[in-house]
Amino acid sequence: MGSGTEAAGGAGWSRRRFVGVIGALGGAAAASTLAGCGSDGGSPKAPESPRAAPPRQPSQSAAPESSPGSTPESGPDASPSPPDRDRPRPRPLYLGTYTSAEGGGKGIGVASYDPGSGRITGRGTITGVPDPSYLAVHPDGRTLYAANEREAGAVTAVRLSDRKVLGSRATGGAHTCHLSVHPGGRWLLSADFGSGGVAVHPIDASGALGERTDSLTHTRPAPRQGQQGPHAHQFITAPDGGHVLAVDFGTDTVYSYRLDEKAGTLTEVAQAHTRAGAGPRHLTFHPGGRYAYLANEVDDSVTVCAYEPSSGRLTIGKPQSSGADSAAGTNYPAQVAVTPDGAYAFLANRGDNGLARYAVEAGGARLRLLGTVPVDGDFPRQIALSPDGGLLFAANQRSGTVSVFRVDAAHGALRLAGEPFASPVAVCALPL
Repeated sequence: MGSGTEAAGGAGWSRRRFVGVIGALGGAAAASTLAGCGSDGGSPKAPESPRAAPPRQPSQSAAPESSPGSTPESGPDASPSPPDRDRPRPRPLYLGTYTSAEGGGKGIGVASYDPGSGRITGRGTITGVPDPSYLAVHPDGRTLYAANEREAGAVTAVRLSDRKVLGSRATGGAHTCHLSVHPGGRWLLSADFGSGGVAVHPIDASGALGERTDSLTHTRPAPRQGQQGPHAHQFITAPDGGHVLAVDFGTDTVYSYRLDEKAGTLTEVAQAHTRAGAGPRHLTFHPGGRYAYLANEVDDSVTVCAYEPSSGRLTIGKPQSSGADSAAGTNYPAQVAVTPDGAYAFLANRGDNGLARYAVEAGGARLRLLGTVPVDGDFPRQIALSPDGGLLFAANQRSGTVSVFRVDAAHGALRLAGEPFASPVAVCALPL
């Protein structure tokens, strides 16, 4: 979930992690190793909001470190609220981090959030999970999965009822950066950025993982000069359920596979190519299932893609503006989030440190840039909407914070919900 392509200094760090911690390199070196100095996407930018001021210091306490299963309180945030029968109950929030980074966390952060106010309260840490950079939950809500972003790629399962770590399985690749659960709940899909491949693991009735049933490395098309090999960045299931799609930053390609839901094996059925050097990172589907939005981190753009469920084929459209302020320097688009009703989309911009707002038009076929808002943090690595779409969470890696915004359902406006929540090297926020 970051920029760059090869192992860098430190214990098994990839450059995609390194850039998020030390900042983007300038000049030609950034273009070749950090993959972030592309064009503005080839389309004019809509009027933008003023640049954000430097992020404020978070006033909330970070989630305290604890052993699995414990739930210590977190300073003033743990104070009980006055009884209110109409007040929505707090909801769970899990936070990913790099445990091996300087100033990083000790494991998976455990917190809760108020669905009305957006206020986050720290609840502790699930320890024993190394570098849990990306998180996903099983459809039944009982098991949490973490990508262990290390030289020896792996995925870990955690039972949420008692926070017991159920064990880890090797992916067969390096620097596992993304994972997702197939809607049927029987298969875990993961992407290895360092080695440029994807893997499938079975999920048993307890939520624990078995040995991988398949793994593939992207070897074609050949990566362009400067992208230094394949780098799978995401592996998700299309809304039709029968196809799974892998986004590869290094080969400028989205691969479509058919998943055999009995054997857990993959068969490639299509490839969709971005323009050379786009550096595709994350794909997000519109609720209608016929369109998706691709964030390209190298050429600083977003594209609308058409999707054909019968064949699994994706057709990538023309690049559009990320909404980032070009005067702010290099920008790395991170991820798109779409409201549950499909009316609005939001794009996290690292470097610009803003959130671009789009109106979704023509049934999902068109994005219209409405403007941007400052994220009130540094380097928003990942964003996620609450299940009801009422709140948007931004994990800000460099500032070590999570910003929360209220989402106006009628107009798609974003309004900051108080001070950001402190979370060490925050790289993923998963609200349930």
